[in-house]
Amino acid sequence: MNGVLAAASAGSARGLTITLFLVLVAVTLVITIWASRQTRTATDFYAGGRSFSGFQNGMAIGGDYMSAASFLGIAGIIALSGYDGFLYSIGFLVAWLVALLLVAELLRNSGRYTMADVLAFRMRQRPVRTAAAVSTITVSIFYLLAQMVGAGALVALLLGIKPGTTFLGMDAGTAKVATIILVGALMIIYVTVGGMKGTTYVQIVKAILLMGGTLIMTLLVLAHYKFNLSTLLGDAARASGKGNAFLEPGLKYGVETADATKTFYSKMDLLSLGMALVLGTAGLPHILIRFYTVPTARAARRSVLWAIGIIGVFYLFTLALGFGAAALVGGKAIAEQDKAGNTAAPQLAQALGIDYLGGDTGGSILLAVIAAVAFATILAVVAGLTLASSSSLAHDFYANVVRRGEASERQEVNVARVSALVIGAIAIVLSIFAQSLNVAFLVALAFAVAASGNLPAILYSLFWRRFNTSGAVWAIYGGLLAAVVLVFFSPVVSGAPTAMFPKHDWHWFPLSNPGIISIPFGFLCGWVGTLLSREHDEAKYAELEVRALTGAGAH
Repeated sequence: MNGVLAAASAGSARGLTITLFLVLVAVTLVITIWASRQTRTATDFYAGGRSFSGFQNGMAIGGDYMSAASFLGIAGIIALSGYDGFLYSIGFLVAWLVALLLVAELLRNSGRYTMADVLAFRMRQRPVRTAAAVSTITVSIFYLLAQMVGAGALVALLLGIKPGTTFLGMDAGTAKVATIILVGALMIIYVTVGGMKGTTYVQIVKAILLMGGTLIMTLLVLAHYKFNLSTLLGDAARASGKGNAFLEPGLKYGVETADATKTFYSKMDLLSLGMALVLGTAGLPHILIRFYTVPTARAARRSVLWAIGIIGVFYLFTLALGFGAAALVGGKAIAEQDKAGNTAAPQLAQALGIDYLGGDTGGSILLAVIAAVAFATILAVVAGLTLASSSSLAHDFYANVVRRGEASERQEVNVARVSALVIGAIAIVLSIFAQSLNVAFLVALAFAVAASGNLPAILYSLFWRRFNTSGAVWAIYGGLLAAVVLVFFSPVVSGAPTAMFPKHDWHWFPLSNPGIISIPFGFLCGWVGTLLSREHDEAKYAELEVRALTGAGAH
């Protein structure tokens, strides 16, 4: 009898989850179709007609930034690694100060649609725009992997698919692959049909849903412990199986061992991760293009301030989610469902629903709601990433490199739509092979690539009078290649149980995050490349400086 009831409960949970997901998809598609009717020019497609207020853009930035890595990955890392996992939250938040102080206003004033508009302003167009397009696509692909891997891990939990069970004839592995393909198809539709306007409104809706969902879960966790954080942390430490070490540094990073070399590498990995997280945001293409959607520099500053507030509150919520999952679900149960911890937040939702919303039915309801929020998170972020990369491919490479600035707006937008299809297909294929990796970690790699290639070129371009075409190309390719090569030969790809190819071992680079090497190398390449070239345009730099600081003649 109990087995029959359990089966019925599982069936109702699946039905509710699927229903909410279909409603969510229907709503976002309606928004996308509506936005497509407002998209008539290239400015509409790339920048939403520059019609969004600072608050709207701040919400959209929050929706873009609070990704599956934040909601699923960080909660999972905190649940499995305690104190060390919260370092991700701190790094992601502090990074916004760099974006606010050094990039947001100046970038919005200096460019039109993409990062390359700023880099190429006082340099030769074709080499710089080609390099920027390559870098943008690479960073976006890394970030897309994180979102789509999160989607695959989520669906297995939501539909109750475990090893040995099936759903619609699919086992857990097949269901994950099918979900990745579905998410990829939806993100292609959002970008090709809705452009920036559709993507922005989807991100705003997602930000509201995510903040609401995490607020409810945070309040329920705190209520469970009568708002006593000490009791929560104590229970989390006990349930983790790791004791007091769970609440102290060194469980995941900076691990002290008898081997001095391994200890050194572990501490360098922590420093490398911190550098990537703090410096990476200011070089992320899908974040940078959001500054072009507002009408004024003041609105750009206001949007960043709103984003900091929204994102800061959200990352405080992840602390409650992570430690709450460790205490109420347990590290063992989380790892059994997903060894990277990506399902900790949904599992916590189910546990809270059972305790506070009427048993198994309540658990199914809250799990389904949080699942829908997580899907909204994934859909919004992948749309933003796909838009950034397809815009760069169309505007920077096709229009300004292949067609040398002679492509019509219609041709440019059509190429952007085709590019979205190709990039989406590539992301789908790569995501299928990356399912064993934690999604927060995948995003940290994307941050490292952005900080190594894009950030040196952007900062040199805005602040160094001597900077030239050679320096920009060297900075982008040097930092990009250093980051990608070091990742390929690191334990992330091979030689470790959680690697992308765990049964093979070709790694020689000992760190999991390349930032500590690749970021300084990117800045060094930009400096050396500049000094090796005699190109120098003083008048153009003066014009860029005036435009960046005042906004005069920006658009």
